[in-house]
Amino acid sequence: MLFITIAGAAPAAADTFAGDAAATCSGLVASAQAPVRIDQAALQEPSMLSVAEKAGSPAARVAPANPAFCKVLGHIDPRDPNAPPIRFEVNLPVDWNGRSLQYGGGGFNGVLITGLGLPPAYPFDQSSPLARGFVTYGTDSGHQAKQGEPPQTFALNDEAFENFAHVAYKKVRDAAVDLMQRAYGKRPTKMYFMGSSEGGREALTMAQRYPDDFDGIFARVPVINWAGLQHAGTRSGLVTMGEGWISPAQVKLVAEAVRKACDKADGVEDAIVENPVACKASFKPESLRCAAGQSGDACLTDAQIKAIDTLHSTYKFPFPLANGLDDYPGWGVSGEDTPPAASAGGWIAWWLGTAAPTQPPQPANGIAWIYGAGGIQYVFARDPKLDVTTYKPEEHKARLLEVSNLMDSTNPDLSRFRALGGRLIMLEHMADYAQSPYAGIRYFESVEQKLGKAETAEFARLYTAPGVDHVGNGAPANIDMLSLLVDWVESGKAPDDLKVVEQKIEAPDFATTRSLPLCRWPAWPHYTSGPIEAASSFSCSQ
Repeated sequence: MLFITIAGAAPAAADTFAGDAAATCSGLVASAQAPVRIDQAALQEPSMLSVAEKAGSPAARVAPANPAFCKVLGHIDPRDPNAPPIRFEVNLPVDWNGRSLQYGGGGFNGVLITGLGLPPAYPFDQSSPLARGFVTYGTDSGHQAKQGEPPQTFALNDEAFENFAHVAYKKVRDAAVDLMQRAYGKRPTKMYFMGSSEGGREALTMAQRYPDDFDGIFARVPVINWAGLQHAGTRSGLVTMGEGWISPAQVKLVAEAVRKACDKADGVEDAIVENPVACKASFKPESLRCAAGQSGDACLTDAQIKAIDTLHSTYKFPFPLANGLDDYPGWGVSGEDTPPAASAGGWIAWWLGTAAPTQPPQPANGIAWIYGAGGIQYVFARDPKLDVTTYKPEEHKARLLEVSNLMDSTNPDLSRFRALGGRLIMLEHMADYAQSPYAGIRYFESVEQKLGKAETAEFARLYTAPGVDHVGNGAPANIDMLSLLVDWVESGKAPDDLKVVEQKIEAPDFATTRSLPLCRWPAWPHYTSGPIEAASSFSCSQ
């Protein structure tokens, strides 16, 4: 197995602003052409590294040091006067390496992605892409979330929803290219896109819908079968509305039973289920069933076992959606008890919440219920007052098909992206309860079936990280995928099995506490010999 650690790909020859940097930057405001509007452009001083005490993910706590750059804030006017504009930020470094990186969003978006932070999976101690000379940029996807409103409210407007689906990212990409042309006098030599979760769906959308636009794409934990995810998440919530709800103590009970059944299967007890696929096939929730007449935190009732089986099982639609898919794969096992206070991970954060599902959803509910039930009301039924327990997909078939064709990044035909030299890396976290990693695995295998395994290996990779939750907690998860993409796109160095690390969020050293192989699908880490904290003690095997 080859372990690759890259400090940073060799930069292209540096370019600078055409003329005085401050004047060139401020001059970008006046030169924009409708519908693109530049609201503000100002040269920013270099900033220092800082670490926040709390954030929604480990990486979000780290605000990396950034160099002097031109910060451009703008918007793109909508066609529909009732639709919100598409807002964007483009960061133009004074010293440019000729490359650009677009950041994806998350959840239902509605927040401006600045492009100033760390991209998905990025090591905390690496220089930011902007500091490495990349132009970076992001968007709010065409709407702004409002305090007190469900995050799906924007979807009642057709143009706003189309922008969220794919249009906003394309328009902002083109606006960013125009700004680079005007600031530096040239277009970027190579363009990259990195996104996680909803941003991972956006990443795959770029490869499928706009294969000419990006040279390298990284999609981490992508919510690609979007329509299926909203329905499966809602179903998993419905089954816990009554007696099926599982307490935090019982979540711990299940997680410990999973580890007891499967942790040692890879050759060592390290609190990580390295092969969760095999574990899902062997672990049976009914092994924890309460004896007759008993109940409590030390066992599971029949209703709770049914809820877990529902979570693990495939959701089936009564008709096929985009690209012929008529189902959503169930979730896997491991990481059930990832602490929700530490991250958006585990059953409590995503599935169960701290209280059983309600209508309308409340903050104490699981995120999957808040997202799924709201999605049913605002996106599919377009009835904010709908009683979700009465919803039937067959009664909304036309809208379901419309949404699926807009949102589901499941088209396996990446032949044009491949023909143009594009490179794609996908990463699934196997303890993810925000979306099922099996959806991404199935998508990658569908690409192999469409184009051939050998042909797919020429331009695409899928990696699976055991024990890692949706946002990167639970097991080693950090790796510089940007450098890997650059080396593959620009130097032809295709990645093989890799290494991920777990780091303390303590500046400035961000010490590594343990590492693990990041294996190409369908291989898993297997212990050989040595300290369990070191990736060199494991090998990738099928």
